[in-house]
Amino acid sequence: MSPAPRRPLRVGLVCPYALDVPGGVQAQVLGLAAHLGGAGHDVRVLAPGGLPEDAHGLDPARFASAGAALGVRYNGSVAPVAPGPLALARTRRWVAAQAVDLLHVHEPLAPSTSLHALRAARSPVVATFHTATPRSRALRLAGTALAGAVDRIDAGVAVSPTARAVVAAHLDRDTVVVPNGLDVAAYAPGERVPGRDGPPRLLFLGRTDEPRKGLDVLLAALPALRREHPGLEVLVAGPGRRTLPEGCRALGLVSEDEKRALLHAVDAFVAPHTARESFGIVVLEAMAAGTPVVASDLTPFVDLLGGAADPAGWVFARGDASDLARAASAALGEGRGNRTARAQALAQRFDWSVVGPQLVEVYAGVLAHASAEGAS
Repeated sequence: MSPAPRRPLRVGLVCPYALDVPGGVQAQVLGLAAHLGGAGHDVRVLAPGGLPEDAHGLDPARFASAGAALGVRYNGSVAPVAPGPLALARTRRWVAAQAVDLLHVHEPLAPSTSLHALRAARSPVVATFHTATPRSRALRLAGTALAGAVDRIDAGVAVSPTARAVVAAHLDRDTVVVPNGLDVAAYAPGERVPGRDGPPRLLFLGRTDEPRKGLDVLLAALPALRREHPGLEVLVAGPGRRTLPEGCRALGLVSEDEKRALLHAVDAFVAPHTARESFGIVVLEAMAAGTPVVASDLTPFVDLLGGAADPAGWVFARGDASDLARAASAALGEGRGNRTARAQALAQRFDWSVVGPQLVEVYAGVLAHASAEGAS
């Protein structure tokens, strides 16, 4: 175990995706910035785009934009990145001006600020890998054309064993697993009126036009669910344009506060994802909110729920609409109780008070190694 830093650190956090576009990596960067700042460290953040309304208390003076984001197809999704020469120049200037003790880049090989910062780094670098794409073109390319950039990474972090395996397969290097963090208390349910009137409601969170998010599987299960639960409604929150059938209500993009309110208002949360999920932050959020979780059997989801033997949620075979209907009906029948209480307890493992110090320990190890090399 590396000793804790003896003094506050100046840490540069780099996000490749626009912070004002909702996303899992963006939430992690903002959450980590809040934790580090609260622990007394000096945090500077670089990303495309601007700051969202809910920036986790980040001082705008400590944020720099690399310029406007472009929607680019990357790892099976549309990513708001800044790949061009203007972003490259701004990133280089930012890296040179901040004089940080350590640079922490997220998704270091995304064609955006993270890769720019990695190439321009003048200080030790920690890189967090979030991807779980087994046949990632970016990682395949990194193994050859970007090998020089990869060599700049002093310590790699993977958000799950699944992500760790992908990095090992493509980059032939090991990483330490430090999971995503969450402000668990922010999701704690308030007083809930028991026996809510009306038919049951399910919640889906994610892009509606991204097949791997599994909305099609949930919609295929809807007729069976509505036969067993007349009037059942599915609330669909997230970007994308598609026509939804009867029994669904499109909410579009929702804020963090709205998302938490929805989790407390519905009868169950459904995560029907079919592939390429390295962690499952939406599953963790639902667990922390005390909302019954119906999730596909992707390994990261099952791990979050405590394992396949006795999950703190209702698990179904990915892509199987009939099995989804079975699991959702069981969740609606049981409701909030011992299983959701167990899920809330499991969520505490991922609170920033637990995860944040693990990352600071990685920082300390990297800085100690750099100091020893400098003294030799």
